[in-house]
Amino acid sequence: MENDSRLVYLEMTAAEILSEGKDLMLSRDLMERVLIDRLSGNFSSAESPFPYLIGCYRRAYDEGKKISNMKDKAVRSEMELVVRQAKKLAVSYCRIHLGNSDLFPNWEMRGSSSGVVNCPPGFLEEFFQDSDFDSLDPILKQFFPMGAKSLVKHPWWIPKGAYLNGRVIEMTSILGPFYHVSALPDHTIFKSQPDVGQQCFSEASTRRPADLLSSFTTIKTVMNNLYDGLAEVLLSLLKNAETRENVLEYLGEVINKNSSRAHIQGHSDFTTSRSLLCNAEVDPISCASSGMFVNLSAVMLRLCEPFLDANLTKRDKIDPKYVFNSTRLELRGLTALHASSEEVAEWLGDENPVKTDVSRQQNDRENRLLQSQEATSSGRYLKMRRYSLHFQSHAGAITFPTAGPGYSSPRERN
Repeated sequence: MENDSRLVYLEMTAAEILSEGKDLMLSRDLMERVLIDRLSGNFSSAESPFPYLIGCYRRAYDEGKKISNMKDKAVRSEMELVVRQAKKLAVSYCRIHLGNSDLFPNWEMRGSSSGVVNCPPGFLEEFFQDSDFDSLDPILKQFFPMGAKSLVKHPWWIPKGAYLNGRVIEMTSILGPFYHVSALPDHTIFKSQPDVGQQCFSEASTRRPADLLSSFTTIKTVMNNLYDGLAEVLLSLLKNAETRENVLEYLGEVINKNSSRAHIQGHSDFTTSRSLLCNAEVDPISCASSGMFVNLSAVMLRLCEPFLDANLTKRDKIDPKYVFNSTRLELRGLTALHASSEEVAEWLGDENPVKTDVSRQQNDRENRLLQSQEATSSGRYLKMRRYSLHFQSHAGAITFPTAGPGYSSPRERN
């Protein structure tokens, strides 16, 4: 033990304790005082603060297992208090040290070839459980750049599998559950607990308007805090060249796997002679929730704020031809409403008069033309159906055209 480099002599601490007429024995009253003197001293041959504190927690954990079998309940209870205090002090000063690295001398570790420290059981839970934002914020800001690459390379950053869909991404991806948080109602299977409606608006008919307004304000405040946090996380990842592509891939996958949400939604109302153009509905099992897309839209708007100024001074930085060049989003199924396929092809030709690679550009042109023709055809069909339904409703009877693929009349469906 005399040659153990982990042992240090707290000479000044010992002198102070003796001058106070106390015995040189570690007690609960002296524990924090001794710990501070140990961390503040410059002991070049001993462990540096962080691994030392981890070691303190581990030794307290081991002692806690030993005393669990004590028969004397009074002694066991006293020992449990000592162990609990030792673990709490170790965790607390770990936070202080990581958040203020200059507070304690951080000499190099000796006798160790690696800076990796394995945390004992229960340490991380206590580290995050009893902490507040002010103490954790500087710590996480230091670790985030180092952990960002590991985060986007994790298998659950974008889940894989034959049954992958929008709902699976929302529920199982690393960021998905954060975007799932919402006050909007969801399918019963995925309903959040506790239910926001029951929690904030129970017995709404009998409550004062001021109480209801307070509930609305609380929800808005919580959601805005969530939007700001998610936007900050995405912005940090997008600024990092090593993680940017992974973030864009994630966003593209979320949009592509929920593409059916872009279909025209609705129903037919025969009593008022109003008809919607399509009878498609969002499948809550395969598509992400409406709450997720409201959250995602709010976060995207926050990320767009730098170039959405009122004077449009940064409009030229937006690439209008992105949709024709990007392979990240699947745009084939979109409906063209503003231009025909011929006009799109002509616009592309005017914008690219110089052909550097004739064969490649020709193939790209043909693919874009095919996509535009398909989308334009779909747009024309919807326009014809709109005119037909409008005319028929004014004629006093609503009938359903059968020209559309997969479309049937209510009588046929019944």
